[in-house]
Amino acid sequence: QVQLVESGGGLVQAGGSLRLSCTASGSIFSINAMGWYRQAPGKQRELVATSGGRTNYADSVQGRFTISRDNAKKMVYLQMNSLKPEDTAVYYCNADVVGAPWGKLSNYWGQGTQVTVSS
Repeated sequence: QVQLVESGGGLVQAGGSLRLSCTASGSIFSINAMGWYRQAPGKQRELVATSGGRTNYADSVQGRFTISRDNAKKMVYLQMNSLKPEDTAVYYCNADVVGAPWGKLSNYWGQGTQVTVSS
């Protein structure tokens, strides 16, 4: 089994910064893509940023958020700058994992971390 655990959420004023972290653990052979999604109250979950063969960002965060990975530590980060109230959401880590020992590719989600941006 594989677990994804996020940390780093919290309350911040508009214009501020936060850094989210996500650690993958368990029976992992390798990790393909890792990314971040978010879900605001009453809205569908949406992509924020992904890092696999290439990096992709939602238009709404382009230039403000930066995704990075530490493959040796099986971690992905999301540096969020110039935060806006509309960035308020639960942020979820997501990963495409090749599991050990059978090499099965599966997708996993973390439990989410709350980010609240006050105006």
